[in-house]
Amino acid sequence: MNFVIDINHPAHVHFFKNFIWDMEKMGHEFIITAHDKDVSLSLLKNYGFKYVVLGKQKKSLIAKILNIFISDFKMYKAVRKFKPDFFLGIASYRAAHVSFLMRAKSIIFDDTEHSKQEIYLYLPFCTRTCTPVCFKNNLGKKQIRYKGYHELAYLHPNHFTPNPDVLKEIGVKKKEPFFILRFVKWGASHDLGQYGLNDENKLDLIKLLENHGKVFITSESSLDDRFSKYLIKVSPEKIHHLLYYALMCIGEGATMAVESALLGTPAIYISSLVGKMGNLIEFEESFDICYSFKNVSQAKIKIQQLLESKQDLKKQWSKKRQKLIKERIDVTDFMIEMVQKIDNE
Repeated sequence: MNFVIDINHPAHVHFFKNFIWDMEKMGHEFIITAHDKDVSLSLLKNYGFKYVVLGKQKKSLIAKILNIFISDFKMYKAVRKFKPDFFLGIASYRAAHVSFLMRAKSIIFDDTEHSKQEIYLYLPFCTRTCTPVCFKNNLGKKQIRYKGYHELAYLHPNHFTPNPDVLKEIGVKKKEPFFILRFVKWGASHDLGQYGLNDENKLDLIKLLENHGKVFITSESSLDDRFSKYLIKVSPEKIHHLLYYALMCIGEGATMAVESALLGTPAIYISSLVGKMGNLIEFEESFDICYSFKNVSQAKIKIQQLLESKQDLKKQWSKKRQKLIKERIDVTDFMIEMVQKIDNE
C-alpha cells in the first residue's frame, strides 16, 4: 500500500519512524510531508527520510486560517500522483482533508485535549482517530482508545536502547548528575492564550539546579546571551539518550515531560495548561512519575524535595517506569494492527 505521513512537530518524526521502517520491510511505500517547525526537518534528514516541505508555522490568527487552505492544496499537489491508500498524522487536518478528497483512508492520532481547533478541523473528515485511554475528550464513533501513550511508539523498550556515548558529547561522566531544561515557543494554534516561563523564571531554575549538577537547555524559541552557555549542542535525534541519563527534566514542554517520565527520569512540567492533559494527570495520579505546576514557585518546592531526598532518584524512577511499561502497550505494534484492521473494513 501507499502511505502519506504528515509531520507537524519534531515528536511526530519519532512517533512515526518505527512504523515507517517496519512497514517498508513489508513492501509498503511512503511519502512524508512536513511542516518546518523547530528541528523537524533536521530529524527527518538525520534519520535518512525523504520529505516534502509544505510550509512554516504562521504567527497571526488570519495567517493560520489562510494556511489551512494553502496547506491542503500543497499536500494534494505533492501526493496526487502517488495515489495514497492511507494518510496518517497527529492532529493533522490536512491529512484528513486530502484523504477525504482523494477517497483514501486516514488515521489521525491525538493526545492533546485542548487542541480544539485541530479536532474541529480533522474529525469530520478522517476515517478513525486514535487516542490514549487517558484522553479526556469523547470524540464520538470514530474514536479508538488504546492503552498507551504516543511516546511509547518510540520509547518502548522494544524500540529504544539508551546509548551512554552521548554523555561524552556534552562533557558529562557516567552517573554525574545533570539536568535538562525544556522551553517552548507557544506558537501553535492550541497554545493561544497559554503561557509558561519568563526569562527570570528560567534563570531562577538554573540558579537552583546548578548547585546540584550541570544544566543543559533545549529550546524552541531563541534565548539571549545569558542562556547560550547552557544550550545542548548534540544532534536532535540524540535527545532521548540524554533524557534517559539526566537526573531530572524541568520545563514547559509537555511532550518532553512525558518522554522523560517514560525513560525513568523525574519530570517537572510548568505551564498554564496543568490539569488539561490526561496523560500528565495519569502520570502523576497513577504512577507518581511526573509532577505538574502552574507556576515556578510551586515547582521549585517539589524540585528541592526531590533533590534533598535520601533515596536514589534514578533507581526509584526506574522501578516506576518498569511498572508503567508492564501496564501499557507498544504503540508502534498498535499502529500496524490498526492499519491492517481498517484496510480490511
